Amino acid sequence: MMINIRQCTFEDLYKLQEISYETFNETFKHQNSPENMNAYLEKAFNVKQLEKELSNVSSQFYFVYFHNEIAGYLKVNTNDAQSEEMDDDSLEIERIYIKSTFQKHGLGKYLLDKAMEIAIEQNKQIVWLGVWEKNEKAIAFYQKMGFVQTGIHSFYMGDEEQTDFIMSKTLM
Repeated sequence: MMINIRQCTFEDLYKLQEISYETFNETFKHQNSPENMNAYLEKAFNVKQLEKELSNVSSQFYFVYFHNEIAGYLKVNTNDAQSEEMDDDSLEIERIYIKSTFQKHGLGKYLLDKAMEIAIEQNKQIVWLGVWEKNEKAIAFYQKMGFVQTGIHSFYMGDEEQTDFIMSKTLM
């Protein structure tokens, strides 16, 4: 298997926007109204928002390539970029998304391992993420990788309030 990871730059803005729309839509469109999906996609993945996130030194994006094709991406946050107030010793995995055509190749684990590597390099003690309570496949994956539920927070999909489980893993 040929898998590579590369950190995203401003030159990747439109590719990042495209894969963000595609993977989020593939993952959640069947469980949400078209209106709420469109509202979320426009808010979270518009060019200005992605430019802001790419320019934040406390956020990093990485593309994962499978046989030289972009298959998905990872976004990690530290410090004030985290979506919840956490200690300075925490790293948030905000997004791990893999295109449906590239799933079942271990790419999610590959990106998760990259996030763990970043956390260790930055001397973080805790890696955490939010996962929708109805995303059973993702919850099972994170549990298998050693994450445990440590809380909940609200996530807004358009005008609908949803519940995300906060899952954490302590690093040694």
